[in-house]
Amino acid sequence: MQGSVEPRESVWVFGYGSLIWRQDFPYEEVRRAHIRGWERRFWQGSHEHRGTNSDPGRVVTLVEAPGERCFGSAFKIDARVFDHLDQREINGYRRVDVEIFFDGSSTLGVTYHAPVGNFAFLGDAPINEMVAQIKRCAGRSGRNTDYVLELARALRKLSVEDAHVFELEAMVEQQGFQDQH
Repeated sequence: MQGSVEPRESVWVFGYGSLIWRQDFPYEEVRRAHIRGWERRFWQGSHEHRGTNSDPGRVVTLVEAPGERCFGSAFKIDARVFDHLDQREINGYRRVDVEIFFDGSSTLGVTYHAPVGNFAFLGDAPINEMVAQIKRCAGRSGRNTDYVLELARALRKLSVEDAHVFELEAMVEQQGFQDQH
């Protein structure tokens, strides 16, 4: 039957946070990748997934950093998957076009970015304050500490060094997991 199958458009999506370790979406291919001019930072508030409206957790966003590279995973998806990802990546994130680099090649794709000044942007804070916030927060997707630990574990599997993530991980582990409410 001609015309019974919808045309498919594949798109590469760059993941630098929970997309790396929590794929609740179908994908055709996954590859280690990076984007240029950005750093991963725990500067975005999470009012649903890792915190609440009154006590948002901290999750990663991208912060401009000329000359830097942010490593993660790129997923080749059917464009229809954006219906799901747009619902998942709520709370100040928007899709932006990026050039995604692989070993020896690159392609145009998209990533989710929560820009400075969005309604959930928390910005930088002293590391001890970030750790205290991360340790006390939880939301519908689980504890904020789990997000930090899973991201650090996933980055190590990809052989990615990230001083910011690993410092938070070390402090969360060092201080234990007791609830601070």
